[in-house]
Amino acid sequence: MATGAINVVRGSRSAVKELLHIYNHSESVGLLIDNPEFFNRLAGKFCSNASMRFIVLLWGEKSCLANNETLGVPVFSYKEMVKLGRENRAALIDSLDARKGYRYEVIGSDDIATLVYTSGTTGNPKGVMLSHKNLLHQIENLGVLGPAKAGDRFLSMLPTWHTYERACEYFIFTRGIEQVYTTDDLRNYKPDYMISVPLVYETLYSGIQKQISSSPNAIKLIVFSFIRISLAYTELKRIYEGLCLTRNPEEPSHIVSMFDYLWSKTIATILWPLHVLATKFVYKKIRSAIGIQKTAKSGGGSLPTHIEKFYEAIGLEVQNGYGLTETSPCIAGRRPYYNVLGSVGHPIPLTEFKVVDSETGEILPPGSKGIIKVRGPPVMKGYYKNPLATRQALDEDGWLNTGDIGWIAPHHSVGRSRRCGGVIVFEGRAKDTIVLSSGENVEPLEIEEAALRSTLIQQIVVIGQDQRRLGAVIVPNKDEALLAAKEASVVDADAVDLSKELISSMLYEELRKWTSECSFQIGPILVVDEPFTIESGLLTPTMKIRRDQVVAQYKEEIANLYK
Repeated sequence: MATGAINVVRGSRSAVKELLHIYNHSESVGLLIDNPEFFNRLAGKFCSNASMRFIVLLWGEKSCLANNETLGVPVFSYKEMVKLGRENRAALIDSLDARKGYRYEVIGSDDIATLVYTSGTTGNPKGVMLSHKNLLHQIENLGVLGPAKAGDRFLSMLPTWHTYERACEYFIFTRGIEQVYTTDDLRNYKPDYMISVPLVYETLYSGIQKQISSSPNAIKLIVFSFIRISLAYTELKRIYEGLCLTRNPEEPSHIVSMFDYLWSKTIATILWPLHVLATKFVYKKIRSAIGIQKTAKSGGGSLPTHIEKFYEAIGLEVQNGYGLTETSPCIAGRRPYYNVLGSVGHPIPLTEFKVVDSETGEILPPGSKGIIKVRGPPVMKGYYKNPLATRQALDEDGWLNTGDIGWIAPHHSVGRSRRCGGVIVFEGRAKDTIVLSSGENVEPLEIEEAALRSTLIQQIVVIGQDQRRLGAVIVPNKDEALLAAKEASVVDADAVDLSKELISSMLYEELRKWTSECSFQIGPILVVDEPFTIESGLLTPTMKIRRDQVVAQYKEEIANLYK
């Protein structure tokens, strides 16, 4: 990037076919690879179907490469690249004649810095063209999302090539902040901040709940009672601080607002000593076990509300943000003093938002749900060699159609929502919307988030396009199901497995319990044994479920389900 070259990034866990497509489509000239084992996995297809000027091996020994596959292509180790750079630099510095043979070209801010192919929950990946200006906007403006300073420690758990990870890396390096990469237990590093996707925080939450549930009954009762009290306390605190989200554009009267404030403040004051007691004897231990010292940053998806409320109750601040690969990626984020639960925060500087009707394109007022559009310095130049897709995504005025459904919170001068005005609320992908045969539109995210509160459900995809009712493909948590069955005396204490019929029956009960307040209920379910993974092609590199791939893989079973 410093020389003006364009890098095309992808994770080594991607399918070889996908990597080859990206390499050829991007017209890349060389290959930088992780290790010899990875190169040997893709060498056969690459060397016969791609033109390469060089190969750079970042780790490992060149002797471990499959030699018959690299004939005629120079291979450099990372150390050799560094050595070549030093020798060339020394030669240029020492020789005036050598310098005369070179022409230095200025890199323009609008020049492409990187091509990032979308991980894509649907369809083929498209090459997003991000400029130096796009990335510099992130470096200059992400500071509004938190008071990180030199000497702080960040821990990252995302792929280093991912746009979200890269933007955060570039920002923190310019602030003199320490960056930790690890596959180890994060408690060993006690980071001030952690950057990750919702799945990590959901996993941490499940682990904490499981630990509490396995405690002796007396301790379990005390801890869960404390958590219920703290949930009530933080809910009331949000009311009198004016941080309760609402879509209603009508603000309450001053009298109602005053009563609301006094009532919530009074009850919160009564609960406060118990909350402090819980913090001292319970939550400090939980936070110490998690290891995050200050703030957790979440992006790349929606964080379930019940998990946000739990972390707020135990005193761990989780700030959610919003962005796309096409926007470099961060375009909104929650501020430390405006951490509005359920939202993705305010737009970052110089970024504009609007919400439009999906059919007419008409701009909708605050509180109205529609398609989110965004404009500003972080928006991409377009899709590489794909003018049609670029025109579909970007209009003549520079507005990017995010393809996401959401709304902008209305401004209130008084009441429980007085500090929420202007925050963005993300409600899911427009293309994820399920249209039933009755013509009703269903957003599956709300139902899936509710269902995942069950410890028996590991993964779920709500289905039902063009059907009379909704269904679901579910990966059960078999260990939890077995434990629950034993506790309910449904099976013998020494049982090691459950029948599919019993698991299905238990899952139906869990769905009725956890999704009863949702607008739509789930009908038939398909229970599958194999979890959705990156390797199987059912998860993106940032752990988002590829709905279309799940539906395609289980097409016959789903068809039988509705018979």
